[in-house]
Amino acid sequence: MPVASIGDSFQSFFDAVDEFFSNLASVRLGPLVLALLLFTAYLTLRARASFNILRAAYPTERFNFREIWGAYFAGYGFNAVIPARGGDVVRLFLTKTSIPRSSYPAVAASFVVELGFDLAMGSVILLFAFTQGVFPKPPDFASLNAFDLSFFAQNPRFTLFLLTALAVGGLLAFALLSVRVRAFWERVRQGFTILRDRRRYFREVFAVQFGGWCFRFAAFWMLLEAFRVGGSVKNVLLVLGVNAVSAAVPFTPQGAGVQQALLVRVFAGTAAGSTVAAYSVGQQIAIGALTFGIGFAALVFIFRVRSFKEIVRRGREDRAEEAARRGEPDRAGEATRGQI
Repeated sequence: MPVASIGDSFQSFFDAVDEFFSNLASVRLGPLVLALLLFTAYLTLRARASFNILRAAYPTERFNFREIWGAYFAGYGFNAVIPARGGDVVRLFLTKTSIPRSSYPAVAASFVVELGFDLAMGSVILLFAFTQGVFPKPPDFASLNAFDLSFFAQNPRFTLFLLTALAVGGLLAFALLSVRVRAFWERVRQGFTILRDRRRYFREVFAVQFGGWCFRFAAFWMLLEAFRVGGSVKNVLLVLGVNAVSAAVPFTPQGAGVQQALLVRVFAGTAAGSTVAAYSVGQQIAIGALTFGIGFAALVFIFRVRSFKEIVRRGREDRAEEAARRGEPDRAGEATRGQI
């Protein structure tokens, strides 16, 4: 099968946008508002789990949940409009500057701890989705009208080569850094502190994330109801399976294009194509507007930031101060200035 072209992918996405605005009057406002409130609760619990991980890493430092919450929403909100998960950089900087005497490696490592729950739950959801007979198998991704996903599915050798190259590169970087920068790995291990206490991890991180996942489940149920696709356990799990696949291909904000192609295929026999297309874009627009709005408000009212350029400027200044404390040249800052 031919790989979907970039033009076809964009055309499919904008067709779905057109369907969304054409069906806007039929959207049920009550379930939509409830869905957004539930999704806000979901992200708040995710932020709480992040706070607990950081509190274990920095038990003697004083920092408040409000700033960690604001950093989480700012990062999630920017990811809704910036491709390749650019919002994670915003979250990393804001979180690091919220904790006195913290380090970027430790904070970044704390983000990795959060992925344990995501991998466990995502594996179960995908296993369910692939057994329902409506979710396309990985080889069938090549026929979807989403360029990035179909390209990797159509070129398995290149995909395997890319994954291998990334793995080898990561191992080489690990080997080099473990020899030359021992202090770096000490800070990385600091971010994993909570994993050394399994009971605390399951109580303060895994259980909290599971509670958040329940709110997320309810939020997507309400979104399916709001756009008249129909909420059910099966339908929500299929949507979450689509989200898991699109998250693995983060070349567009919120996996735009990939989600539309998968949702249309998954719900082909459940609802009208125009209804599914409207839902596929509508839920992304609703969540994107919600999280970006809250995230931007957090930047302004919590962190007193007015623009993305100011974040970059503060990031350079913070790196320069950190390098000065360690008595090292600010090579990262120089490289960033050169790129900008």
